[in-house]
Amino acid sequence: MAVRPIRLFGDPVLRSVTDPVRIGAPGNAGLVEDLVDSVALEGRAGVAANQIGVGLRAFTVNVDGRIDYVLNPEIVELGGEPALVDEGCLSVPGFYFPRMRHPYAKVRGLDLAGEEIVLEGAGLMAQALQHETDHLDGKLYIEGLEPETKREAMRAVRQAEWFGRSVE
Repeated sequence: MAVRPIRLFGDPVLRSVTDPVRIGAPGNAGLVEDLVDSVALEGRAGVAANQIGVGLRAFTVNVDGRIDYVLNPEIVELGGEPALVDEGCLSVPGFYFPRMRHPYAKVRGLDLAGEEIVLEGAGLMAQALQHETDHLDGKLYIEGLEPETKREAMRAVRQAEWFGRSVE
């Protein structure tokens, strides 16, 4: 299908909790194709449906050369002591800030046929699963930053030349 433009910080769709995907609904396959095409670009670890302007509960991840998608994902397990990791976001381009994430995560959801999918992993995969699930819940990663880091991040974002625009 197509690589879709990424919605940027300030776009209200990023703050909205997404609706469940109705399995078998027309357009689901096209949404998954667009998510896969959009996450396949170099340097992208994940894309949530609301980042491409679709208010449905779906995301893709691209970790270690493998692209996966999941519909209606829910985090079912987090493991290990949370630790600070540098994190960025396509919706907040050009910035990386340290934020607490669990080193292991497991997500359960569905594929296009309604069959169960489980995505899990450590390191970048765990970070991506937590990050993309947060997107679907209407939360951006900067909301989870330590207070002083969050103030710094918000100052930088408001001064960014892309603020309020979409990018390819």
